[in-house]
Amino acid sequence: MDAISVIRAKRDGGRLTDGQIDWIIDAYTRGEVADEQMSALAMAIFLNGMDRAEIARWTAAMIASGERMDFTASLGTARPTADKHSTGGVGDKITLPLAPLVAACGAVVPQLSGRGLGHTGGTLDKMESIPGWRALLSNQEMLDVLNEAGAVVCAAGDGLAPADKKLYALRDVTGTVESIPLIASSIMSKKIAEGTGALVLDVKVGSGAFMKDIASARELASTMVGLGTDHGVRTVALLTDMSTPLGRTAGNALEVRESLEVLAGGGPADVVELTLALAREMLTAAGLPDADPAKALADGSAMDHWRRMIIAQGGDPDAALPVAREQHVLTASASGVLTRLDAYAVGVSAWRLGAGRARKEDPVQAGAGIELHAKPGEQVTAGQPLLTLHTDTPERFDYALAALDGAIDIAAPGTDFTPAPIVLDRIA
Repeated sequence: MDAISVIRAKRDGGRLTDGQIDWIIDAYTRGEVADEQMSALAMAIFLNGMDRAEIARWTAAMIASGERMDFTASLGTARPTADKHSTGGVGDKITLPLAPLVAACGAVVPQLSGRGLGHTGGTLDKMESIPGWRALLSNQEMLDVLNEAGAVVCAAGDGLAPADKKLYALRDVTGTVESIPLIASSIMSKKIAEGTGALVLDVKVGSGAFMKDIASARELASTMVGLGTDHGVRTVALLTDMSTPLGRTAGNALEVRESLEVLAGGGPADVVELTLALAREMLTAAGLPDADPAKALADGSAMDHWRRMIIAQGGDPDAALPVAREQHVLTASASGVLTRLDAYAVGVSAWRLGAGRARKEDPVQAGAGIELHAKPGEQVTAGQPLLTLHTDTPERFDYALAALDGAIDIAAPGTDFTPAPIVLDRIA
């Protein structure tokens, strides 16, 4: 085969054969297909799409480009495995309380996570604000942590779906990221290769999410659920609101503190609600529908698993978390009902404060971020604190405040306003 024939087939609106897909993924991974040729094919897919069979084969070819793990066999235990993937948002710290919570309820949770890029936060960046905690683990170390704590949160190894790693970097610089077949196969190739038995997808919808409207989010979720099912992984997706940041914080150490509040039986209502909703889905998919995650939060068992997981990965669960050196308070401009606090604007502002990165190699500030003192639907008074901005570098404040211009709406006192529900739909 040759790359030009494959490119032409998709350019002209045709469907790729299994043989064409297998060949081009393998050849690109080995370096026989040039970046410019794969860029042309990615653009052809972006413009002309793929059917379900093509997407399934593309995903399978990316899985076959590397190793495939099997935690159930490796652990030698009858405990079922379950994992969660979020498409990314602002203040989305759900993995932190969720992984130990589901482990406390009887499942094993191998949570391979990533870093933040742009306005969306990364789970590994948040966890690395815990002194001593390590994200990079060998396969044996991952198994050791799972045996000790029932859950692990760590970076995916280079051996999982290496074709996706190359292709993702290429899509990022060629304007082909926003393709549902390529997004779905990218996410699912890694999750299926990871070897979990059940997978719950948290597909975000709204200004702070990758998918801005519910129709696109529903299409992406349905595609990924289909891929998981086709590859023998019990998969379900929740569409969840990301028009407003989750919880009351956006930033690394700030979100860890909030996650600890949830594990201690408190925390913001929206974070608790989504954590429990995803936990119930994971446990049901793993064959444990009678487990009660609310009880595991209340009785402290989820916190126990958190502490064991942190210690097993070299961290100190009792150490003080980093605090930014400088703060700036943004106050309400009027009295009334807060009706909008734009998630994207808050995410960009936190990123500009140092909580995120523009390039994968950029450092982040552990203490940088934003605290939210009010959420949509709440009454506010002119002059009261709405947001507190945190950074080690105060010269960033003006740039971060500029991102929040026009991001906050306050209606007249007494205005009847009901925020959107957290869970918008379920795809199974």
